[in-house]
Amino acid sequence: MPAAPATAPENLRGAAWLIADMSLNIWALSIVKAMGAEYPAAQIVFLRVLVGLVVIAPWVWKDRALLSNTQRIPLHLLRVGLSALTLAASFFAIARVPFATFTAVNFVRPVLLMVLAALLLSERITPRRWFAVGLAFAGALVAVGPGTFASLRSEQALGVAGLCLAVTTGTLAIILTRRLKGTPEVVMMLFYTAGIAALMAPLAAWSWVPVAQADWPVLLLVGVFAQAAQLCFLRAHWLGDAGVLASVSYLSIVLSTAVGFFLFAEIPGWPLLIGAALIVLANLAIVQRGKG
Repeated sequence: MPAAPATAPENLRGAAWLIADMSLNIWALSIVKAMGAEYPAAQIVFLRVLVGLVVIAPWVWKDRALLSNTQRIPLHLLRVGLSALTLAASFFAIARVPFATFTAVNFVRPVLLMVLAALLLSERITPRRWFAVGLAFAGALVAVGPGTFASLRSEQALGVAGLCLAVTTGTLAIILTRRLKGTPEVVMMLFYTAGIAALMAPLAAWSWVPVAQADWPVLLLVGVFAQAAQLCFLRAHWLGDAGVLASVSYLSIVLSTAVGFFLFAEIPGWPLLIGAALIVLANLAIVQRGKG
């Protein structure tokens, strides 16, 4: 039986939790952007999941009985590998591309998810949604800007390549999460956090850059903010309707543009604004159900 629609107060609280989630994620990414040129992505990812592991440890201990009957281990491990690659590529990219561009291109994920679900899960795509797919990818190309790849070895070109990798692997990880539906949350969280920590540990050790004493609290905040954001995200989706939350999520483009402008002196140009508008229109077209 489908869940009853959320009431107006529930949707309002859900929207508030989602705004908190977006804000925390943006602050975590702001730290990575500020320090990503000084410390390798693998090192920052390792510290981020290590803090997350400490945060969820009491929850894991409380529900440890649920871990004894874990199934579909290969899917869990593949999800962990894709998620680790997504985090590393995202942290690499955010240090090299404008904040608003990073956020705008990430909104291609729902579109790519639809395409990959059609290919891997045999889900049907209507002609109208195929048009939305083309619109979203055109928007991403416009948002990135025609001059980005003038030099394939430029920092921004490498950042965009990392961003495209993060969007692709992150979307594949979402599909695996859907395949693992019904798995207890504590099991999913433990595999995600401990698995990424195990994968990133040797890479972080190999590329480790000594952390200045003043940087330790700031870097550890990345893990705190990211873990708190996950809690806010879950609470938002427990309370609010998906359609309402999808609309609110577009505020992240405004928030990231503001942070990029005030903290990093990034001035959005017309290509970014037009590209972001095309991506948003494509997402709105996709979420309109029941139309061909």
